[in-house]
Amino acid sequence: MTDSLILEVADLDVDVLTGIYSEETGKPQPLRISIAASLKPADRYAADTPLGASKNYMDLKFAATGALPPGVHFKLIEAVADHICETLFLQDDRVEAVTVKIVKLAIAEAGESIGITLRRERR
Repeated sequence: MTDSLILEVADLDVDVLTGIYSEETGKPQPLRISIAASLKPADRYAADTPLGASKNYMDLKFAATGALPPGVHFKLIEAVADHICETLFLQDDRVEAVTVKIVKLAIAEAGESIGITLRRERR
């Protein structure tokens, strides 16, 4: 059995230009984004282990907020998830896989979660 380390950021509400229908284009839509990044863990984490032995959680948040290019319209939320994955792979060679869950908040009628989950492994 292999050890694993999964860093997570859940339920980020982010306005993103996305959609394929005329009523969706030209204005940001609210998305709820959750990210899990798998890293190979250190052999051991002692009380004084520095942050460099892991990854800053804020990097995950940045990939879903600040790293999304302003003014770019993503037709599919799958493309938003793909951009987040690629951002995290480029940031850190230790990231082995990324899972991104995106829920389109504007289309829920009764509180249901409608969206996608994309899992990418480093190629």
